Amino acid sequence: MPATAAIPAQRSLTYEDWRPPIVGVALLVPVGADSLAVADLRGMLMLPVGDVRIGHPLEEAAQQVLASREGLPLLRRVAVDRVQTRRRKVITHVLASAPMTRAAVDGLAYRDPRADVRVMSTLQFIDEVWPKARLRILVGLQALATGETVCIENGVVRAGIPVELMP
Repeated sequence: MPATAAIPAQRSLTYEDWRPPIVGVALLVPVGADSLAVADLRGMLMLPVGDVRIGHPLEEAAQQVLASREGLPLLRRVAVDRVQTRRRKVITHVLASAPMTRAAVDGLAYRDPRADVRVMSTLQFIDEVWPKARLRILVGLQALATGETVCIENGVVRAGIPVELMP
């Protein structure tokens, strides 16, 4: 009986371009000097998020995440978070709005009817949010304060990236 050959070790394959990336937007909506508008989905706190369909501008996708009578006063993109998962790349554009009042936030409706939009202290929100989302929020707030646009690539922050070079 012949000896069995050793099974060769499988190579680690990258799935970089295997499937199209998932592209989304997250909204950073400051309320006053020390609070944020957050989405509360049955106790799970998060930044308001939505998807970007092919061919749609980021601003249009952001307006569909939080509906209001006057429209969301968007300022600019403050961060891009790119994560390579095993099978797909996930790209999240963080857009910031102009500071809003609590009364204006009360008029906002989240795209998911199961979630409520509420105002929460920034420090409390950062403490309670999912740890992987914490970096995106902190970097987005810092970029909003400094006027920069930041790229987060698999958890590594790179500042000063020209917007034209970002995906």
